[in-house]
Amino acid sequence: MANVTTTAHLVQLLGDWRGADRAGYRALADRIRLLILDGRLPTGARLPAERELAARLGASRTTVAAALESLRETGHLETRRGSGSIVRLPGRHVDSRGATGALLDLSTGSSAAPPQMMAAAARALEKLPVHALGTGYDYVGLPELREALADRYTARGLPTRPSQILITSGAQPALALVARTLLRRGDRALVETPGYPHAGEAFALAGERLVPLPVDWEHGWDEEQVDTLIRRVSPSMSYLVPDFQNPTGHSMSTATREVAIAAAHDTGGYLLVDETPAELDIDRPERFPPFASLAGRGDRIVTVGSASKTMWGGLRVGWIRASEDIIASLVAARPVTDLGTAIFEQLVVVELLQEVEGVLEYRRQEHTRSRDAARDAVARLLPEWQWPAVNGGLSAWLRFDAPVSSQLAIAARSRGLRIAAGPWFGLDGAFERFIRIPFGPGPEVVVPAIEIIADAWAEVADAPRSLEQPLPAVV
Repeated sequence: MANVTTTAHLVQLLGDWRGADRAGYRALADRIRLLILDGRLPTGARLPAERELAARLGASRTTVAAALESLRETGHLETRRGSGSIVRLPGRHVDSRGATGALLDLSTGSSAAPPQMMAAAARALEKLPVHALGTGYDYVGLPELREALADRYTARGLPTRPSQILITSGAQPALALVARTLLRRGDRALVETPGYPHAGEAFALAGERLVPLPVDWEHGWDEEQVDTLIRRVSPSMSYLVPDFQNPTGHSMSTATREVAIAAAHDTGGYLLVDETPAELDIDRPERFPPFASLAGRGDRIVTVGSASKTMWGGLRVGWIRASEDIIASLVAARPVTDLGTAIFEQLVVVELLQEVEGVLEYRRQEHTRSRDAARDAVARLLPEWQWPAVNGGLSAWLRFDAPVSSQLAIAARSRGLRIAAGPWFGLDGAFERFIRIPFGPGPEVVVPAIEIIADAWAEVADAPRSLEQPLPAVV
């Protein structure tokens, strides 16, 4: 059965959907289409009835009906008798020459597996029979993986015991587990904006109230603002990505890290630090130890990591590093939604950690090549766009003059490219003058994608636009 999207939720997602330059039904259809492309309206969801949606939007039923019909024509909705309008995601595209093919996907920033992967998997397979004698259900994680990760943290400057490590099925389940275990419904959670959208979703699903922490496009975090916000709001938890922040790519200064730690300590809140991209240096002028190493005991700092960015997204292995008391609470709460992490993937990660420096060096070389190719393509094809300083991570957060990111994403999709619009990374529909360009997939994917974006830009950049469209309040 399809999930029902409530009218209130859809109205919230739509925000200020009207555009003076387009017919009302087209503006509404384009906004719903963007929500589908970004994943905010999941495939299989059932939309509210036309009459109810029209009443809540303050639009005519004719406008709503025409918008839904437009979405049916493009394959984004399917109408079933007795079930209403069901969200669909077309899996193929027709390009300008009429040819069909698979979509290029820049909606994620991950890279392909490194060359060390196959040999590591073969070694892991040799060790699997010993583990196959057990049930395979393990809420904590393989001892050898917890030990290897503890050694890695210790070598990087944060003394860690295996008992301080919990293995999860990726970073996202780790964030969700922390949110629902350590927070109560109605608690305030400070989240970066622009920021990693699925983190905000994890807090929202746990019932927390989200408070935005601005990350400036050019300068990153403002030290005084971080201190003031945490002390004034007293959030129960502050979520930070201090190294190669998603999507801006900034790294937080040591001074700002120390300010955040002191403010959270004084107000009694947790710091949830996402270090998934932390070791993806390209040419960053300064190296940072793990965030929690600056905090003494750091009992209220919870660190999340993952194999997905340094190793491969197909390895659904993440981890949480925290005090033993917090780890015990998380282990006790885990079985409600998760019965453990796949054994074989854990064994592969153990093997890759034995040669992690080689994996990281491979990533550095590949990401350097890809970043430089992406930057050169933008300079050549989109010279009016602003490319920020990018010295690591997996993506660049590009700025342009026209507030058309949503329209650009839709136009790119019609040309066979899936890319997330700027507002996907905000809390309030802002960031229409920005778009994230991941370079992790490599030049062979990224350069053709930028060519598509440039073609789409030529269509939307000079189109008439409403002067009332919201602009980013803080960038």
